Amino acid sequence: MRDNLLALIATGSCASEGQFRTRAEQGHLHYPLPGVGKTGRRMSDIQHLQTEILGQIAAAPDEAALEAVRVAALGKKGSISALLATLGKMSPDERKSEGAKINLAKDAVSRALAERRDVLKAVALDARLKSETIDVTLPVRDASAEQGRVHPLTQVMDELTAIFADMGFAVAEGPDIETDDYNFTKLNFPEGHPAREMHDTFFFNPKEDGSRMLLRTHTSPVQVRTMLSQKPPIRIICPGRTYRIDSDATHTPQFHQVEGLVIDKGSHLGHLKWILHEFCKAFFEVEHINMRFRPSFFPFTEPSLEVDIQCRRDKGEIRFGEGEDWMEILGCGMVHPNVLRACGIDPDVYQGFAWGMGIDRIAMLKYGMSDLRQLFDSDVRWLSHYGFKPLDIPTLAGGLSS
Repeated sequence: MRDNLLALIATGSCASEGQFRTRAEQGHLHYPLPGVGKTGRRMSDIQHLQTEILGQIAAAPDEAALEAVRVAALGKKGSISALLATLGKMSPDERKSEGAKINLAKDAVSRALAERRDVLKAVALDARLKSETIDVTLPVRDASAEQGRVHPLTQVMDELTAIFADMGFAVAEGPDIETDDYNFTKLNFPEGHPAREMHDTFFFNPKEDGSRMLLRTHTSPVQVRTMLSQKPPIRIICPGRTYRIDSDATHTPQFHQVEGLVIDKGSHLGHLKWILHEFCKAFFEVEHINMRFRPSFFPFTEPSLEVDIQCRRDKGEIRFGEGEDWMEILGCGMVHPNVLRACGIDPDVYQGFAWGMGIDRIAMLKYGMSDLRQLFDSDVRWLSHYGFKPLDIPTLAGGLSS
C-alpha cells in the first residue's frame, strides 16, 4: 500500500492533500510520508513516528521483541527505511531538510535500541544468575577421570602383574567352578583329606553320576590346566577369586589368591628364593628385606616351606625391611612328583616350584587396612580413602603405589 501511495505522489495522481490523506487512512498507514503537506506538518509526522517507535522499544519485554521492533523500523522494508527511500524523489532543498530530520529520527531510534538491548541483556543475566546460583563455598569438583577410584584389590593385582611380568611370567586364568579332580585329586590330596569335606568347601549338588562340582578353594587348578595344555618350560602366575567356608576379621568366604608356577629341567629352590625375595622388595617398595624359610607341609609340594619376612611392629604400624620381628606371608615348595605325573609331565626330566599367597592379606599389610571384611563392604567413603586414581597405573619404572 505504501509503494502505491509513493507512486501516486510521484506521478501527481493525487488531486489534493486531502485526497492523499483519505487514501492513506483507507490503507491504515500509521504515518504520512515526507513531501506531503507543509514543512511543519512533515516535521510533526516524523516526530510522531519517532515517538511511536521509541514507545515500542521501551515496551519490548525481551530481545526477541526488540529485534522485531528494529526490523519494523530500520529493516529493509521498515518505516524509517521507507521514509529514507522517498528522499530521491524530492527537490534538493527538500531532500536536505527532510533528510536531516529523518536521519535524526533514525539515530534516535538506533540509540534507543542499543540502550534497551543493554538493559534487556542485564535483566536476562540477572535472571540467569538467580536461577543458576553457584555455591562458591563448595570444594572444586574433580574432573570426571578423577572422580572414580580403583579398588585396592584391583590395584594390588595390577602391581603383582607388573612385578612378575618384569621377570618373564605370563598370567593364566581359569574358571571359579571346578571339578573335584582338578581341585584336589591331581594336586595329590588324598581321599578323606579335611579340605574335601563339606565344612571346608562349597560343593554343588551331586550329578547323576555322583560327581560334584565345587567352588575352587585355591587357584592351583589353573596350574593343573596349564600343565595339561602346555609343554614345559612353564612360567606363570594365577591370580583370581577363591572360596572357603570361613568368616571372621581375617577370613572371608570369598577371597583372592595369587599362585606362581615354574616348570623346567633345571629349576630349583635357589631360583624360588630369588624370585620371592625380588618380589617382596618390589611389592613393599624397600631396598632390602630379610626372609626366613621354615619347613612345612602341603600335599602338592615336597619339600614344602613357609616364608616369613622381616618387619617391625610399632604403635599399631608394621614396617617391612627393618626391625627384629617376623611375619609369615606365603607358602611354597617344589612341585610334588605325583602332581607332575598326574598332569602328564615326567618328574625324572622336569621339576618345578610353586608358591601361593592371599592378595587380600598382602593388600592389608601394605596399605594399612585392619579388617578384611571392609574390602567387600562396598562403602564409597572407604573406597575414596583407600582407593587409587584410575589413571595411576602401577609400573616398576614409575612406582607401584606413587
